[in-house]
Amino acid sequence: MTPFNKQIKIGNRLIGKGHPAYIIAEIGANFDNDINKAKKLIDAAKAAGADCAKFQSFLADKIVSGKGFASMTLKGVHGTWGRGVDEVFRDAEFPRAWHKELADYCTKIGIDFSSSPYDFEAVDLCVEVGVPYIKIGSGDITWLEMLAYIAKTGKPLFLATGDATMSEIDEAVRTIQDAGCNDLVLMQCITNYPSLVESANINVLRNYKKSFDILTGYSDHSPGSVVVLGSIALGACVIEKHFTLNKKDKGPDHNHSMDVEQFTQMVKDVRALEAAMGSTQKFVVAEESETVIVQRRSLYAKRDIKAGEEIRLEDIDVLRPALGIPPKFKSIVAGKKAAKDIEKGMPIFWESI
Repeated sequence: MTPFNKQIKIGNRLIGKGHPAYIIAEIGANFDNDINKAKKLIDAAKAAGADCAKFQSFLADKIVSGKGFASMTLKGVHGTWGRGVDEVFRDAEFPRAWHKELADYCTKIGIDFSSSPYDFEAVDLCVEVGVPYIKIGSGDITWLEMLAYIAKTGKPLFLATGDATMSEIDEAVRTIQDAGCNDLVLMQCITNYPSLVESANINVLRNYKKSFDILTGYSDHSPGSVVVLGSIALGACVIEKHFTLNKKDKGPDHNHSMDVEQFTQMVKDVRALEAAMGSTQKFVVAEESETVIVQRRSLYAKRDIKAGEEIRLEDIDVLRPALGIPPKFKSIVAGKKAAKDIEKGMPIFWESI
């Protein structure tokens, strides 16, 4: 099979090694069925430093079975809503008539627009409005027919891997690859809202790279930015975080989302960490040009030494700054004669002996 690409073009920029991480503000259902609020969220995501404002394209009847959920005793987040899961999903639908208007709005203000599609028509709509990539939610990782359909669009794909085993991930990755897609980012995810930091398993990104020779990312639902920063340190090139204007707003996603201040700080921290990562080479940087001298030691005269006198070990101090002969040559200097007068407290140079 053709290997996965290590550099992918998303919109007007590249992701992969040597490029800044692509940061997605996952708006999800946080627009609360108000297109003007959706635009405010897009504005806020842009101001916070996000590269993309992302939504979710689903119709309740095409994603959940009300009767199926009603037959379950739900202990997780779905069981906290106090009403039917299908009702909650219906209220959270992203109207299909809004897709183009919001995609155009994103283009106007200079941020990417995308949406995760959860049915075949939604995939076609995302392609029609020109999303720069398609992100596949963890819940669809075993829907191989859908994975193949999305892979054939020619769009770069981001695949979340929450709830999945390595064998399921392998099957999904091969399905996408068989369908002709080589622009794939494999994203670690813990599918709980919110998820626990101690469940994050950031190190699995190393396994993904080793197993699939692929770009990696993290779709994070945990509080704060520690998981995001750990992922960046391990080479993640895509980050996704839920985003809201107010964590206290009503709705299924607000309370586990980052608000504007938190998201802005996360982006700043990510960019700072990327700058701090540097390279694998070890070298003296420009700001160390003075400290490399003032913090190190060299050989100094412990007494006044006259020209022609033998320099003894007890005549030598090892002091800062490193202006003279390095300390490792102390035993070589000892026993030599001074070529000139060396004042007490002054460095000993090679030309001094």
